[in-house]
Amino acid sequence: MLKLYKQHHEIINYLIFGVLTTVISLMTYYGLTITILNPKIKIELQIANILSWCIGVLFAYFTNRKFVFYSTNQNKKKEFFTFVSARVSTLILDMLVMFIGVSFLCFNDKIVKLISQVLVIIGNYVLSKIIVFKKDSYEESCK
Repeated sequence: MLKLYKQHHEIINYLIFGVLTTVISLMTYYGLTITILNPKIKIELQIANILSWCIGVLFAYFTNRKFVFYSTNQNKKKEFFTFVSARVSTLILDMLVMFIGVSFLCFNDKIVKLISQVLVIIGNYVLSKIIVFKKDSYEESCK
């Protein structure tokens, strides 16, 4: 089991922290839509979606940097900006899925949000791996 973890630690850690990020994002979204925002009002649906995204991105950046990709980039501001920029593209995907699923097709917003999160997790991993936390080829060859 330990050998399997060592071989695939990045994916396993990403999935663990991706699930935690999703839980935090969903708790934020559900908390907002149960208490102060009405998901049947299109703008309030998107406000809840964006706020839950912001909380999730903050959590994801710090956990991905430290526990998934083991970033040693000294320029944290640039790295964070790149991370957030990459996540904006999956936010747009999330908003589009929510709009189509809830506002256009009238599906349950909680179920659509779960489906959307699966697509977002996959997109976020790919973007983080190839854009944000990419390893220098020299650094990789010296491991």
